[in-house]
Amino acid sequence: MKTLVYGPPSQSRTMIERVLADGGHEVEQIDPSEAPAHPSVDERTFDTCLLIHPDESGLEWAQEVLRHRPDVQVAIVGMDPSVEKIHLAFEAGATDVILSGFDPDRLSTRLGLLDQYMSSFVREAPESQPSPHQAVVAEIGRRALAGTEIEVLIAQAARAVARTLDVETCKVLEHEPEKGQLRLKAGMGWTDGAIGHATVTDGAESQGGYTLKSDTPIVVDDLEAETRFETPDLLKDHGIVSGISVVIASTPEAYGVLGAHSTDQRVFSQEDVYFLQSVSNVLAGAVERTRTERALRESEARATSILETTVDGIITINSAGIIQSFNTAAEDIFGYSASEVIGKNVKILMPPPYRDEHDGYMRSYHETGRERIIGIGREVTGRRKDGTTFPMDLAVSEVHTQSVHAFTGIVRDISERRRLEKEILNISEQERRRIGQDLHDGLGQMLTGIGLLSQNLSRQLKKEGSTLVEEAEEITDLMKEADQYARDLARGLTPVDLEANGLSKALQRLSDNAERLFGVDCAFDEVGTGLVHNATAATHMYRIAQEAVSNAVRHGDAERIKIAFASGSEQIRLRIQDDGVGFAPENIDGPGMGVHIMNYRARIIGGTLEISSTPDGGTTVTCTLPGTASPGANNSTNGQRVDGSSDVTDRPNPGSSSSNGRSGGGGCPVAH
Repeated sequence: MKTLVYGPPSQSRTMIERVLADGGHEVEQIDPSEAPAHPSVDERTFDTCLLIHPDESGLEWAQEVLRHRPDVQVAIVGMDPSVEKIHLAFEAGATDVILSGFDPDRLSTRLGLLDQYMSSFVREAPESQPSPHQAVVAEIGRRALAGTEIEVLIAQAARAVARTLDVETCKVLEHEPEKGQLRLKAGMGWTDGAIGHATVTDGAESQGGYTLKSDTPIVVDDLEAETRFETPDLLKDHGIVSGISVVIASTPEAYGVLGAHSTDQRVFSQEDVYFLQSVSNVLAGAVERTRTERALRESEARATSILETTVDGIITINSAGIIQSFNTAAEDIFGYSASEVIGKNVKILMPPPYRDEHDGYMRSYHETGRERIIGIGREVTGRRKDGTTFPMDLAVSEVHTQSVHAFTGIVRDISERRRLEKEILNISEQERRRIGQDLHDGLGQMLTGIGLLSQNLSRQLKKEGSTLVEEAEEITDLMKEADQYARDLARGLTPVDLEANGLSKALQRLSDNAERLFGVDCAFDEVGTGLVHNATAATHMYRIAQEAVSNAVRHGDAERIKIAFASGSEQIRLRIQDDGVGFAPENIDGPGMGVHIMNYRARIIGGTLEISSTPDGGTTVTCTLPGTASPGANNSTNGQRVDGSSDVTDRPNPGSSSSNGRSGGGGCPVAH
């Protein structure tokens, strides 16, 4: 099929020409400024003419084409959607009007109808072919299924009904319940200006209103003899005598009324009534589809508005881990634009080694169905476009329907929260250290001095044979105990010495004190030389060990405890094992604060915490920090981990407790 495209050069015209070429059309172009005044003398031959955004002169040119070439089909693409413009286009002889012509898929479907269509809307057919009534209903149905806009479809239907029933006028009245009226939305045979403006009441006193409230078609042989309702001025002014009208039903309320009228007295057959009812049913289905699509678009617009204005990043991926959507907040968080990540694997948002492990996580989930993060919140590590990493909260949900299997992740950058939490905890540790130092250097020294004075006093009283010697010696012993107690308090508040090997010494003292105070078998084992130059990190690790030992004794009734401290080239690991009663995995996050605090301490220094336990099988607590301590790292409290790197932009995932596996991990920002 040869198609002439009429319109100035533009991106729209280029796209339309491409769709036509893909559909097998032989395309010619013509610029309106070069269009011949008399198309009949034009050497071009074509079957279809597409006018793109035509103005009044363009419609006149189309009329001239049809006058000389009535066999040519004319379609207008990108028409003004107003009722008046649509009817003006059909009055000019257009076969079709495509309002949304710049959607390639919809345009291709609509052009497919033109390929099947002859120059007239209804044509005479052999006896073996469907009747004209059936052909029209089928044609309107095909147009409705092809996605024809409802405004265009009702205009086409009105013209087809008028021609098929051989009546002078046809109307489509749209109900406007809030105004109590029916408006002439489309039709044929009405005076200029009536379509889009003329109205009748929706009450039972008009034919339209009476039809709207009826369950059956309303047939009028002679309006002058009609007693069921009054003849509205709209019909009187056009000399209407006879007619049929039916309701265009829809939900939640009827769309309006379809009617065909004659200026001659006429008896309409039952076939005519069935025909009009069939057309009405097709239009009702199209109205229903349009309303559904409109509601869907509005719902999507609201959802999009929410997604684009929320402060949390929202990311969706398909079952293969490919990013499907990426909202504005996610763009701000990760530094990527949506166009840069949509269509790519979500692991682009993860730091190593989790990036390399992600595909394995996805395969494992699809094969086993075991969920590691879906349906719960978790703290993981994300990776920005510039390569920096950061802690974030992640909540994942799964959408699984017959046609869609996707995951939605909501992410929130918590870098600032972690910084503030660390600052608060560091201030707390500094205050502990200050109090411990004051106890040691102040109160401890005073008690030592008083003890010496008391000891000298005891000796002097003994030489003099005083009866107060025993009391003096008792005071001396009490002063020694008070001095030792003050030093023990100071040691508890400042457990780790500032030297690099201070953590090892503190853990050894913890082991010794556990044996002495709790009466358990507690051993300390050191593998390698665990040098931790960052006093903050060392203190947090000591507190984790202290809490684990305390829990083993108080809650686990342990008899044997082992504290192991090992270091290597890539990590430092602290492990506390006991032979206590243990607990069930589901009770790991109980109401107590101990586990949560240990977890938090591990996160704050950039480490991970693992807790594994079974009833009657004891408990193992493992804290792992990446990298050995750097001798050049300072004893700062501003977010440095044990190797001195930044806690916010270059650290692994903050840890979380686990009953039987590795905790923490960057993991999949959406499905891990």
